[in-house]
Formats: sequence, structure tokens, C-alpha cells
Amino acid sequence: MKLSEVKQYLSNAESVNFKLEDGTMVPEHFHVTEVGIITKDFIDCGGVVRHEKVANFQLWNADDHEHRLKAGKLLSIIGLSEKVLGMEDLDIEVEYQAQTIGKYDLGYDGENFLLLSKQTACLAPEQCGVPAEKPKLQMQNLAATGGVCTPGGGCC
Repeated sequence: MKLSEVKQYLSNAESVNFKLEDGTMVPEHFHVTEVGIITKDFIDCGGVVRHEKVANFQLWNADDHEHRLKAGKLLSIIGLSEKVLGMEDLDIEVEYQAQTIGKYDLGYDGENFLLLSKQTACLAPEQCGVPAEKPKLQMQNLAATGGVCTPGGGCC
């Protein structure tokens, strides 16, 4: 999800709620402790230099159980980040504490922002020998042939 989409959803919302993929809600008293830009420059396994940049939100569960972040407040934090940091309309990555700090993509279900699991992947499969997806084989229905397999019949 892009920053512009988050701003659009927030402009029509009163509250801000985050939900994990398993349906667990981030506690209502969370804080957004950071809104920033993360830049990653790296070389992939195929030797290609890559540059990535994402907008980052960090969520933190505080002991302040009376705290409730309003949509307008988060919009103002985003606006300040755009002004001071020159934040562009980037994809959003969310950091949230689980067993360790987890990084999530962001979705929206019409009511809640969704913390979506990120996956690692080989970025240069053709250069480092990762085989392409195996072709699917056509399975035979042995029951239709009476359960008999003959040499050269293609059933075994």
C-alpha cells in the first residue's frame, strides 16, 4: 500500500486500528513511534546492485492504556514527515513487535489496516541456479481404465 492510500483512508476515519493476518488486533493503546524513510542499497545474489526505499511506520504497545491514536493525529505526523523528510508516495512497511521486531506490508479491509506477512525471495533466480517452477504432470485416473496398468500405457 502506498502512503497516499493510507492518507486517503485516514481522511475518512475517526480511529486507527491495525490487525494481524491471524485476526489478532494490535492493542488500542499502541503508539506510532516512528514515521520515516528506510533506504536499502544492496547487491543481490546475482551481483546486481539494487536500491529500495520505503516509508516506515513503527508501532509500539505502551503501558499507557488510555492512549488512543486518532486518524487526524497520524495524518499530521505523516504530513510533517513529508515536509521535513521529503517523503514521497512510497510503499509502506510497518515494524511491529512480536517475538522480535517483525516487518509487515500494509493492507486495508475497509475498517482496519492489515499487517501482512512479508516473504523473502531470490531476486536473481536465473543467475544463481534456482530452478523454475516444476511443470505440473497430468495424472491418470486408474479407476477409469479398470485399475489395470499396461506397459507403454502411460499410467505408471
